[in-house]
Amino acid sequence: MKKGNSRIGRPIESHVRENMKRPEFKKAWKTLDEEFDILGALIGAREKAGVTQAELAKRVGTKQSALSRLEHGGYKTATFDTLSKVANALGFRLDFSLKPKRGKAA
Repeated sequence: MKKGNSRIGRPIESHVRENMKRPEFKKAWKTLDEEFDILGALIGAREKAGVTQAELAKRVGTKQSALSRLEHGGYKTATFDTLSKVANALGFRLDFSLKPKRGKAA
């Protein structure tokens, strides 16, 4: 590890804040908003239910590693049925809605 590198070990928030000054980074980061919303909802629901990934895996009938992948962005290839099973196992209902993009109306 290179000494004197101020980037090593700093919080992600600091990195994001610094790079938001770059238009291409800001645009790419904003495209991830929907993904962060879904990930946050999945992880938040599990934590609110007080359930570990291993416990949830048993309830859903899958492996803990599959749930870990799901919580790390693997939901993109997950089916609606899989997401619904996870929600139900946590005592939640999967809710899907379409909303206009910021500043754009249909």
